[in-house]
Amino acid sequence: MDFSLTEEQQQLRRSIREFAEGEIAPHVMKWDEASQFPSEIIPKLAEMGLMGVIFPEQYGGAGLGYIEYVIAIEELSRVDGSVGIIVAAHNSLCTNHIYKNGNDQQRKRFVVPLAQGKKLGAWSLTEPNAGSDAGGTRTTAVRDGDHWVLNGSKTFTTNGTYADFCVAMAVTDRAKGSHGISAFVVEKGTPGFRPGKKENKLGLRASDTSEVIFSECRVPAANLIGPEGEGFVGSLGILDGGRISIAALGLGMAQGAFEAAVKYAKERKQFGKPIADFQGIQFKLADMSTEIEAARALTYRAAWLADHAAKSNGVPRHTMESSQAKLFASEVAVRVANEAVQVFGGYGFTKDYPAEKFYRDVKLCTIGEGTSEIQRLVIARQLLGKK
Repeated sequence: MDFSLTEEQQQLRRSIREFAEGEIAPHVMKWDEASQFPSEIIPKLAEMGLMGVIFPEQYGGAGLGYIEYVIAIEELSRVDGSVGIIVAAHNSLCTNHIYKNGNDQQRKRFVVPLAQGKKLGAWSLTEPNAGSDAGGTRTTAVRDGDHWVLNGSKTFTTNGTYADFCVAMAVTDRAKGSHGISAFVVEKGTPGFRPGKKENKLGLRASDTSEVIFSECRVPAANLIGPEGEGFVGSLGILDGGRISIAALGLGMAQGAFEAAVKYAKERKQFGKPIADFQGIQFKLADMSTEIEAARALTYRAAWLADHAAKSNGVPRHTMESSQAKLFASEVAVRVANEAVQVFGGYGFTKDYPAEKFYRDVKLCTIGEGTSEIQRLVIARQLLGKK
């Protein structure tokens, strides 16, 4: 088994790391403290091709695969998970849903500007009463001539306030259950479509998480993505890739927290020597490093499978492997960030050092795009051959 990266992939990692440390790191705490969406960084991310990593060049993308995508999310999140999740939601959820489930006209109309980074995307599945039970969607879409009329609201939508295009799920035939939910692209400025409450969050505060509201919102029939009634089924496939995103997000933040802890342990002195000389600290660092490498192996394995699935039109599926990577990497990130705070001691509880921010940010990884509990259900169903 060859786990090595190509020279091109290694260069991609170096260039994104240099960019993140030079262009993002100086602003991280300012953005976090003010819950400020980093709009100014989006054009720079676009210049690097990071707003369309996994899409073909003919649709404005960088023409790369999931391995390169994981590298990108990992390196951005190593410095700031907020930027990582902005890019992840834009790529793997919104843009990918249109690319995989839309027709060629929709790809040219929506995917091209999204992949070029000229437009920002959001993806709305979760509702106030339909979280883990995403099939319990209550937002409705009723056909009216050449339009669909949407009514309802979504919550916890990443990029929701700032998105130019929002892919939203709505019930078109309630009698058909999950096969009666359809996907639509709703464009910013459409009458009856607006962002709602912006969430005041524990972590990832520079990323925007908000409600989106539909009130007699008339969407052109041409904005229906895929067959009517297959939006929810399409979403499940999109989540396979989305969970790789969250695994990479957690992996990057774990790496950042670990590196900060190692650096501090070498500098901080107690009893006349660096705390890195004490076995108690050494054991923590050893465990953190080992778990990160295990998470990295699962994450890159899932990305490799996603690349091979793309080459074979989605066969074989990588649902279980994506869930395994997401489950393990997210929980490792929480453990590593917790231990990083412990290594920093009292200073880990202050905003003078990065440990507390990693500690706050990583928790989302065990919740977003399917909680750890849901991942265990997904994995078990795959193992047992259940639908």
